[in-house]
Amino acid sequence: MKRYSMSRKDRKNLVRILVALALFFAIFITDKVIVLGDVFKGPAAWVFPFCLYLVVYLIIGYDVLWRAVRNIARGQIFDENFLMCVATLGAFALAVYRGATGQEIEGFDEACAVLLFYQVGEWFQSYATGKSRKSIAGLMDIRPDYANLVKEDGSVERVDPSDVKVGDIILVNPGEKVPLDGVVVKGSSTLDTKALTGESLPREVTEGSEIVSGSVDLTSQLTVRVEKEFYDSTVSKILELVENAADQKSKAENFITKFAKYYTPIVCGVALLLAVVPGLVTTDWSTWIYRALSFLVVSCPCALVISIPLSFFAGIGAASKYGILVKGSNYLEKFNAANIFVFDKTGTLTKGNFAIAKIAPENDAEEILRLAAIAEHDSNHPIAKSIVARYGRQTESGYTLTDIAGSGVVAEKEGDVILCGNEKLMTKYGVAYTKEAGIGTVVYVARNGEFAGSLLIADEVKPETKQVIGELNAMECKTIMLTGDNEAIAKNVADEIGLTGHKASLLPQNKVEEVEKLLAHKKQKDVLCFVGDGINDAPVLMRSDIGIAMGGAGSDAAIEASDIVLMQDDLRGISLAKRIARKTMAIVFQNIVFSIAVKAAILILSAAGIANMWLAVFGDVGVAVIAILNAMRVNTNYQKRRAAPRGEVLRGEI
Repeated sequence: MKRYSMSRKDRKNLVRILVALALFFAIFITDKVIVLGDVFKGPAAWVFPFCLYLVVYLIIGYDVLWRAVRNIARGQIFDENFLMCVATLGAFALAVYRGATGQEIEGFDEACAVLLFYQVGEWFQSYATGKSRKSIAGLMDIRPDYANLVKEDGSVERVDPSDVKVGDIILVNPGEKVPLDGVVVKGSSTLDTKALTGESLPREVTEGSEIVSGSVDLTSQLTVRVEKEFYDSTVSKILELVENAADQKSKAENFITKFAKYYTPIVCGVALLLAVVPGLVTTDWSTWIYRALSFLVVSCPCALVISIPLSFFAGIGAASKYGILVKGSNYLEKFNAANIFVFDKTGTLTKGNFAIAKIAPENDAEEILRLAAIAEHDSNHPIAKSIVARYGRQTESGYTLTDIAGSGVVAEKEGDVILCGNEKLMTKYGVAYTKEAGIGTVVYVARNGEFAGSLLIADEVKPETKQVIGELNAMECKTIMLTGDNEAIAKNVADEIGLTGHKASLLPQNKVEEVEKLLAHKKQKDVLCFVGDGINDAPVLMRSDIGIAMGGAGSDAAIEASDIVLMQDDLRGISLAKRIARKTMAIVFQNIVFSIAVKAAILILSAAGIANMWLAVFGDVGVAVIAILNAMRVNTNYQKRRAAPRGEVLRGEI
C-alpha cells in the first residue's frame, strides 16, 4: 500500500477551516474586549460586527449554503445542509434584528461557531474515509499490458491483448503474465496461479495443457495457441465481476441525514408556529420572533453532527493504530453485527509460502536435506527454495544439474548421482521408494539408485489461525473456507483449524456463486464477511457485506476491493476489530440518546422563554463537548490476544 497522501480537496478544506478559526477567534476575542457593536454610533452600528463575522461565515459556510440551494432545487429540502442554513442565517437575522432595534447584538458569533463545528466534523469524516479508500481503478493493473504475437513469417510482435484473435500463436516468456487463455503447443514450464485461482502450489504445464490469463510464467518460455479473445478471457471476466459486484454493494445511509429528514421539518415548523401564533395573540412580535430565532439556533444538532462522525472517526483511528484500516463508518457499523465469516485459504488462513512439513528419511534426516539442497540450489522454483532455505548451509558445488520436465532434477558428479523429484523420476530410474501419503507436494530423494527418503512440502497454517477460528466459533459465528485447492488439501486444513465448513476446487466465478448462495440464504440481520488476499478474491470481497483483505502480502486488487484491510496480515485483527466496532457502536448509541434528550429539554426551555440565547447555546455546546469526550473513549488502548503455543493457555489478555 502506498502511503496515503491527503487529497487536494481535504487540504483545501483544512486550510479553509484553519483560516476561518483564526479569524473567528480574533474577531470573537476583540468583540468581548471592546464590543464591536459600540465602535460606531448610530442605528447602523451593528453593520460593523456584521461585516466582520460575515467574512468568517462565508469562508467556512459557502459550500453548505450552495449544497442547500442545490438540494432545494432538486426537491431534497430537509437535510442537514438546510438545517444548518436555517439555523445560522436565523442567528444572523436575530443579531441584525437586535442591532436594528437598539438591543445588545448577539447571534453573529453563534452562527459562525455552529458552522465551524460542523465543518470540522465533516473534514474528519472525509479524511478518515479518503485515507483508507483509493480509486478502484488501481485494479486495472492486473490487465496484461501486451501479448507477444507470432506472425506468419515467424517474427514476434508485441501487441495489445485485445488485438489477438482466437487461433493466433503467442509467446509467454519467464516472468511475464499470460495475457490470454489458451493451450500450450510447445514448451513446459511452471505457472504461478496463486493470485488468480488461489491454488497454493505452482502448476506444471506441458504441451496440451490449458492455461488461463493472469497466471505468471515462472521458469521457461511457452508457445501458446489462443482459445479466447481478451474480452472473454479469465482476467477480463474477473474485472467484469468486480464492476458488477461494486454496483450491488449496499451502503448504510448516514444517520444524521436520516435524523434530519424528520427532525428538520419538525423544528422549522415549530419555530414558525412559535413566531406566528403567539405573535398574533399577543401582538408582541419582537419577543416571539426572538424566541423563534433562538429556538432555531438551539435546534441545530451540533452534538450529533460532531460526536457521531467523531465516534466513528475515533473507532477508525483506534483500528488504524493496530494496522486495521476501515474504509468508512458504515463498514464499522456493519462489522459489529458480522456473524458469518468466509475465508480464502492461501495467504489468509495459511502463510501462502512453502515449507517442509515432514521429513521421512530412510536413515538420516540431515542427509536427505543435504542431497535435496544440492539438487535444488540453482532452481528458482518455490519448492526448491523452501528446501534450500530449510537446509540453511552452503551446498557442495561441482554437480551437473539436469532438469527433467515434469519430473525433477538429476545432479551428477564423478559418478555420484542424486535424484530429486516426484514419483515419475523414481520410476524412470528404477528406484524402489516408500510412498508418502501426507497432504501436499512430495519430493522423493535417491542417491546412486538407493532411496534416501522423502520430503513433504506444504503451505503452512498461520500460527494464529486456529485461535481466531476458535474465537469466532465461540461467538456462534459460522466459519467457512472457499479455496481453489483440491478437496484433500482443503479438508486437511479445515479439520486442523476447526472450520464449520469448506468448499474446494473453486475458480473465481465459483467463489462468487458460493457467496451469492450464502447471501441468499442468510437471515435479514446476518452480516457476511469475506476474508481474502488474492486478485481472484476481489469480486467476492466486493459482493460480500463486508470485505476484509490481508494487506501486507495481499494483492492491490484485493486491498482496493475490500472494506477493511489487515495491514499486518494478522488474523487476530479480525477479533480486535470486532471489539473496537462493538465499543464504537455502544458509544454512538449513548451519544445519540444523550444528545437528543438534552436537546429536547433545551428546546422546550427556549420556547418557553426560560433559556435565553447564551444559556441555550452554552447548554448545546456543553452537550457537544460531553459527547466529543465520550467519543474519544473509543480510541483507547487495545491488546491483541497472542497466538498460544501448543499446550499453553493464555489468560489476562483482552
